[in-house]
Amino acid sequence: MSVEGSTITSRIKNLLRSPSIKLRRSKPGNKREDIGSKVTLEKVLGITVSGGRGLACDPRTGLVAYPAGCVVVLFNPRKNKQHHILNSSRKTITALAFSPDGKYLVTGESGHMPAVRVWDVAERTQVAELQEHKYGVACVAFSPSSKYIVSVGYQHDMIVNVWSWKKNIVVAANKVSSKVTAVSFSEDCSYFVTAGNRHIKFWYLDDSKTSKVNATVPLLGRSGLLGELRNNFFADVACGRGKKADSTFCITSSGLLCEFNEKRLLDKWVELRTTVANCISVNHDYIFCGCADGTVRIFNPLNLHFVTTLPKPHFLGTDIASVTEASPRSFVLADVGIQLSGVLRALWPSSLHLHLSFEITCSQHLALWL
Repeated sequence: MSVEGSTITSRIKNLLRSPSIKLRRSKPGNKREDIGSKVTLEKVLGITVSGGRGLACDPRTGLVAYPAGCVVVLFNPRKNKQHHILNSSRKTITALAFSPDGKYLVTGESGHMPAVRVWDVAERTQVAELQEHKYGVACVAFSPSSKYIVSVGYQHDMIVNVWSWKKNIVVAANKVSSKVTAVSFSEDCSYFVTAGNRHIKFWYLDDSKTSKVNATVPLLGRSGLLGELRNNFFADVACGRGKKADSTFCITSSGLLCEFNEKRLLDKWVELRTTVANCISVNHDYIFCGCADGTVRIFNPLNLHFVTTLPKPHFLGTDIASVTEASPRSFVLADVGIQLSGVLRALWPSSLHLHLSFEITCSQHLALWL
């Protein structure tokens, strides 16, 4: 045998004697241990949010939900603690929303034949599932009564579904050809509004029909009358509350706050004086508009008069621990992403989601401003 052949043989023998090989060998009859019973997910570093539809807040407790791949992170900002919901399909979570009572969370996902899933928040278990989309789910929302869930598919999906999730049936559906990025229910649950690229549409629910018929009925939709703003991208929408329950408010990405009246007519609009507008939240007394660079402007819903601009959060790259003076607003910072090592100029994260208790800004990290 040649010297080279002898060397190869000795290397093989040494490899077979190595501890790693011995560990891989299992004796007959021995069962492999389930590693899943020993490993638990403690903390997620990172966030996969592309817009406000990927952020949600429990209206009762302030619990924040956001996706990180196929995991939904439930973050308690007051205790600085995470809990997690793992999507068993391993598909990326694209949209989520809490039920009005905070007991349930609905999620949408992307990929082939994506599902809309409902989760019990306390138990962190799945309680319902719907597969009626083909490519991905752009946004989801509970009705004010929690009876229905609306899911809007990606642009190529071209469908909007109204789901009676406890009965596991689609009660109404229709086609939608535009790119949709937001959905909002009216206070009385009689209709909901979708917003997107050159798109504002009012969808009407006839509860007398949807409750009695067990088959899917056509969903009645009427486009908003956009007038000279027809070529705008409508980034977010919120139906009015209280005295303005008949109105619908929306913002354009170019920075306009718009109001539609009860006849679906674009009645008035004002400028937000920002480079980009991302999100809107409405209550009985105020309209909150989240814009670029952490800017939040407040307006009066009765007349769209400007009220004030909230103080900005700390800019990106700030060492919070080194701050000695109190900020105009107290805050809890949840660092779930990559910190910027150097800042050439003051940069603020854009406001992607607004809640009546706090503002959520998001860039490469998540910050909650109480």
